[in-house]
Amino acid sequence: MKEQILIIMSEVFELDILDFPNEVNQEQIDNWDSLRHLNLIVELEEAFDVSFEPEEISEMISIEKIEQVIMEKYHDK
Repeated sequence: MKEQILIIMSEVFELDILDFPNEVNQEQIDNWDSLRHLNLIVELEEAFDVSFEPEEISEMISIEKIEQVIMEKYHDK
């Protein structure tokens, strides 16, 4: 799952996967702004066939948190 998230993030943030920092979070990626954050959410919802609540969206600022929220969605299904 983490690899798929990274692929989506690389497309949304227009970064090569090899250029991602060790800690993938909003502070480490310069062009992770509010518009790209929403684009990321839309792409994740489509890829994983889930729908996120506004509270979840605001918390999804690192790859670890994104993975956690998606796993919780699958657990709830």
